[in-house]
Amino acid sequence: MTERKFNFTKKALENLESPLTGAVYYYDTSVSGLTIRVTAGGTKSFVLYRKIDGKPERITLGRFPDLTIEQARGKASKANAAIASGENPAMATREVKRELTLGDLFEAFLERYAKAHKRSWQGDEEQFNRYLTTWKNRKLTSIRKGDVQALHARIGQENGMYAANRLLALLSAMFNKAVEWELWSGTNPTIGITKFREKSRERFLQGEELPRFFQALAEESNDIARDYFLVSLLTGARRSNVQAMRWDQISFDRAEWRIPETKNGDPITIPLVDQAISILKARKEALPDSEWVFPSHGATGHLVEPKSAWTRILERAGIEDLRIHDLRRSLGSWQAMTGASLAIIGKSLGHKNVSTTAIYSRLNIDPVRASVGTAVDAMLAAGGMTAKNVKQA
Repeated sequence: MTERKFNFTKKALENLESPLTGAVYYYDTSVSGLTIRVTAGGTKSFVLYRKIDGKPERITLGRFPDLTIEQARGKASKANAAIASGENPAMATREVKRELTLGDLFEAFLERYAKAHKRSWQGDEEQFNRYLTTWKNRKLTSIRKGDVQALHARIGQENGMYAANRLLALLSAMFNKAVEWELWSGTNPTIGITKFREKSRERFLQGEELPRFFQALAEESNDIARDYFLVSLLTGARRSNVQAMRWDQISFDRAEWRIPETKNGDPITIPLVDQAISILKARKEALPDSEWVFPSHGATGHLVEPKSAWTRILERAGIEDLRIHDLRRSLGSWQAMTGASLAIIGKSLGHKNVSTTAIYSRLNIDPVRASVGTAVDAMLAAGGMTAKNVKQA
């Protein structure tokens, strides 16, 4: 039978046998309070056992042989010195265990702030799930500025500068809220990290691309995604607004779509050209009981991210570097090419600019409708489409 107290050596610890049940402790003669715990499963861990303020405390130092005897003695000696000066290392260890993980913080951020104040909160959730799942269980104190800088650089290289900057902004907001809510008292690790300089995107559907694009749309088997892309192009509305389009927002009599709240926080009325009306009426007949124009079986009840369908369409059309948001830019670009003023374009796209707000407020919807109609006709003509073709797409 092995003595319970002896001078720890590598060979002696390797030869320790596991108990049939529970765990057994062996004590080092070199450092006061240093023990090794051997479990029935064969796990061997260094533990410092001391009485602090009259109460027994066990502080786990690490597993053997990952932690060497010399390292364990060093940790134990450091903890003994802290105890001698009146500190309680066990208390600090418990505080670390109670500390929030990044996943905990994001859940709090989502429920206490994002869902209540951000219409784009689902975008935050998508970013976290895409880029931060490997950090989910990391304690906040383990996330250093250098870690965030490296992540920002990698995302910028692999996914683009815009994606990297949006992720940096999300992390910054999360850590700021942690401090504000007194969930954490550390320093925001995003402070001082320079965002990438973003280039303004000018991509839109070119005239030579439109025939292939409309043909690829006509061949798309997912009618919800197909019609969603068409309505996005024909209205120039933001993708999130089109995804959440409801039938009670549509007036077929006035040929209008009233969005109660946009990204800018204001309602907007979008004119519906004949081609868009045709698509919507067909959808209404096919889905008489749905509250959503583009329904889905997901949690929101409506379409959220039709990425697979978009990828299929672009591959069939042989078009590269075109994003769903570029459909909105395409309408504005074709309005400009067909002679629309910047004020008309801004009004039709729901832009909010202090310097032109007065002009927008004096515009009624008729010239906006005419401009959108002219741009749509030009795009359809360039794509070899007619109103009849659109109805059948």
